[in-house]
Amino acid sequence: MANGETIESYVPARLDRMPWSRWHWLIVVSLGATWILDGLEVTLAGALGGILTLHETLGLTPARVGASATCYLAGAVVGALLFGYGTDRFGRKKLFFITVAVYLIGTALSAFSWNFWSYAFFRAVTGAGIGGEYAAINSAIDELIPARVRGRVDLIINGSYWVGAAMGAAATLVLLDPRRVPVWLGWRCAFGIGATLGLIVIFFRRWIPESPRWLMIHGRNPEAEEIVGEVEQKILGSHATAVAARGYSDAWPTRIRTRTHTPWQEIWDAIVHEHRRRSFLGFVLMLTQAFFYNAIFFTYALVLMRFYKVPEQNVGGYLLPFALGNVLGPVLLGHLFDTIGRKKMIAVTYGLAGILLALTGWLFQAGLLTAQTQTLAWTIIFFVASAAASSAYLTVSEIFPLEIRALAIAIFYAIGTLVGGVGAPVLFGWIIGTGSSTALFTGYLLAAVLMVFGALVEAWIGVAAERRSLEHVAAPLSSKGL
Repeated sequence: MANGETIESYVPARLDRMPWSRWHWLIVVSLGATWILDGLEVTLAGALGGILTLHETLGLTPARVGASATCYLAGAVVGALLFGYGTDRFGRKKLFFITVAVYLIGTALSAFSWNFWSYAFFRAVTGAGIGGEYAAINSAIDELIPARVRGRVDLIINGSYWVGAAMGAAATLVLLDPRRVPVWLGWRCAFGIGATLGLIVIFFRRWIPESPRWLMIHGRNPEAEEIVGEVEQKILGSHATAVAARGYSDAWPTRIRTRTHTPWQEIWDAIVHEHRRRSFLGFVLMLTQAFFYNAIFFTYALVLMRFYKVPEQNVGGYLLPFALGNVLGPVLLGHLFDTIGRKKMIAVTYGLAGILLALTGWLFQAGLLTAQTQTLAWTIIFFVASAAASSAYLTVSEIFPLEIRALAIAIFYAIGTLVGGVGAPVLFGWIIGTGSSTALFTGYLLAAVLMVFGALVEAWIGVAAERRSLEHVAAPLSSKGL
């Protein structure tokens, strides 16, 4: 099909009206595994924070533990931007194979680190793969999942991060126990878990097709129609023929001009001018949740060890209930984002997470918490905060046009992480190093205020995207003037 040719396609409408099926579960498992890998990586790095300060390992200072987390996040920023643009330009499927390969290389090499600089570099490579995965996977998932359940599915997938976190926490209970595995070896073996899971992910992704929506835009609508037809045949069986015979007169067609790529000037105009309110919303939601999460989670082990004297080999046990709360939040609250609506639920979860953190920070500063009650408080907070953070990724992946969806995800993930996430582990690592509970309470209060600010912005300019087609939420750039 020639570039610039005008077409009318029912591909989006057909994808949105499909009944839920085993094919959709395959999408969820194969693509959603990204967050399991990320959760595994971050948990391992967090739980290893204390171990890596020992002379038998890398002998890092608390500040360097925080700095290595910052390198991981910085790599994620670069990877998101680079691979995000590639995802929109060359296709979802090509890029989600490349990004998982980069992740595999990075996490495997992390096991062979010999000093701070090698460890920091390998963590940055691992982060680059995960950052690229965010853009490629979020765009692919949203374009394949029916509109009526897109919110809950997206939240649950993003929340699966904490399944990986639980796996990482459980693994550390064995691998970081010097009675079972030598200290110098256990932390290296821990990174092999991620590499093994990455190989399994690559195997399952072989059956995931290219996004029909992406194919439609890029002049390959016959191929898109063929993919959708095959999926309908798998799901509907003999009924697929009858559906095709009736036609799609009851569906809303998408009318576009095909294109090979989107010029940079058009990308700039769409993000900075045409959708500037949405851009501000995405920036605020991503920044506030990134600071909130990274400030607390990347230094979780250090807080337990410094203020509650928890032995480093026991930290993983405290991470398990915390991870459970984070998993249950999106699972139990996710459907409300499709029923009650995006604006109300995002505003409520952001605001409540901030208020609960401020209250817990005060209890911590007053010396009223133990390691167990601190963990219980964090579990309750992040039951809510997990749904809030997942909704930030949901928001930026559905409120921008199809042609720039992956790049938009990458940009706002990068900005939010760079401003709100990269500095947080270093700041909190330094605060914990001072041993001042008052200073740490001030840091927690800052994170809480940012989350409440995010809630206010969502209530002001949030987008009611629940149960609406992606093309209704944000018309394709290639449909202008048609």
